[in-house]
Amino acid sequence: MLIKLILAVAICFPMLAFPQLSIAWASPSYIVNGVLTDESTISPNNDVKQISNHNEWYNRYTNYPSGYTFLYPRHMIVDVSLSAVRTVFADETTKIEIYHDNFSGTETDAHSYINYGNQFLNNTADHTVALDTTFWDSGYQVHLLKWERRKLARVINDKNYYVSAEIIRSPSEVYTVFIKSSLPIENELDIINSFTFIDKQGTAGIYKKPTASASQLNKETAAFYNQYFSPGSKLTWGLFEPSAPETFSYLDPLETAMDHTFPILLRYQSLEENAPIRGLAKAYEKGRTIELTLQTVNPGLVDALKARSDNDNAHIVYEILDGNYDDYLHTYASRLKTFGHPVLFRLNNEMNGDWCWYSAYYTAKDTDLYIALWKYIHTIFAEEGVDNVLWVWNPHDLSRPDFKWNHYLTYYPGDEFVDIIGMTGYNTGTYFPGESWREFDEIYAPLYRDYNALFSKPLMITEFASNSVGGDKAAWLHTMFNSLDNYPNIKVAVWWSGIDYDAKGYPGRIYLIDESDEYLKIFQERLPKKAISF
Repeated sequence: MLIKLILAVAICFPMLAFPQLSIAWASPSYIVNGVLTDESTISPNNDVKQISNHNEWYNRYTNYPSGYTFLYPRHMIVDVSLSAVRTVFADETTKIEIYHDNFSGTETDAHSYINYGNQFLNNTADHTVALDTTFWDSGYQVHLLKWERRKLARVINDKNYYVSAEIIRSPSEVYTVFIKSSLPIENELDIINSFTFIDKQGTAGIYKKPTASASQLNKETAAFYNQYFSPGSKLTWGLFEPSAPETFSYLDPLETAMDHTFPILLRYQSLEENAPIRGLAKAYEKGRTIELTLQTVNPGLVDALKARSDNDNAHIVYEILDGNYDDYLHTYASRLKTFGHPVLFRLNNEMNGDWCWYSAYYTAKDTDLYIALWKYIHTIFAEEGVDNVLWVWNPHDLSRPDFKWNHYLTYYPGDEFVDIIGMTGYNTGTYFPGESWREFDEIYAPLYRDYNALFSKPLMITEFASNSVGGDKAAWLHTMFNSLDNYPNIKVAVWWSGIDYDAKGYPGRIYLIDESDEYLKIFQERLPKKAISF
């Protein structure tokens, strides 16, 4: 048997559920471009999967665009909604994810994929390795990793047993069979042995079906949403200025110089403080709304002498989902409820970047834990009656590592838990090695195309800016203002006016809105003269 039938899982996206999977099929069935059918239409532009009966216990799944076949327990549900990213097989206790990565034309190869992607193992406090070996199977090298972690108290049916098999087809091409289960996994070698390569045919797609948000909003917050995020809403500008909203001593003269008032201000916080009601109240008194970014990290726990993946912040997701922050989160939600006025609540942004402690890079490559944390906090807010929060989900435009298991869509908690889709992409300039000058449309044209097709929700640029190192920032700004009308579903754009420094304390990415009189004048001339207030 490939896997004990008691193994299984919960799916993050709506699955394509086929009742026929529970019976033996006399002839193959096909999933063509996300739709179940009895006829195959294999062509360069079609995404064709075949499901056929293998025996009374297993079906054979053939993925033509990705070039493989695979046997899976026939009682499992098949999810191809993210076909271009992965296929998922699931039952009540086990989830099998299959990824195909091709690194041709990049600096990454199969071996660096395996090494870089498994750095979470440095965190030996949370992860216990049962097997870590490399072997050859049917002429292909396979890296097999088996590990577990403790059960997390706040995760229903927690899948804390893992197997990852990385099958190297060529130096630049690797397939990953990733299994997670609430029970110990057995016979993983049988699963791997059923995996067979075929010639690739067709093109994989995404078949996510959008649904509505389930957020309950008070009258004031609903009015705020309708004003700024309805289909007819025009673009509104926001700003990150580090001292605001706690003080407006720097922002007031800055806005006077630009003859513009920013209705939305960005404010960050970590677990070192609770909901910053004083700042929210000061902003409200000035007619502003806060994009409140809660990052579940604790800067005080950072130890420069430890490997990053073994640092104390790498434990945070597990600690939260084990209930150790319950009091903090309930107090946080209660304080927001008492505040009562609209808040754009951005939780754990840029999660697909390994610079964020809540990335799956630190949690066993398991993006379901990010989703579990999001839903858990969302549930706490509901229990506390919070009805003045708009939930903003916000990946980075560049995934790091740029691996399929770290694809931004694998982090999506579901339409019912999200109100607004955040976009973030910077022109970082050329100061740091490996970074390049990127024009506004180079960043946002593909991002807008993809997000607009995938989500039936308003978009906002939650933070962005251009460096002045490596190109013509003034020209970049004019192009940005000229281009924004081409993206009508972007309802808010928040400029990040700050500096990123290098390890020696020298400015590397200079994003200041008032870095020079020239840049300030461009904003003064191009921003609306009358602020949109609420």
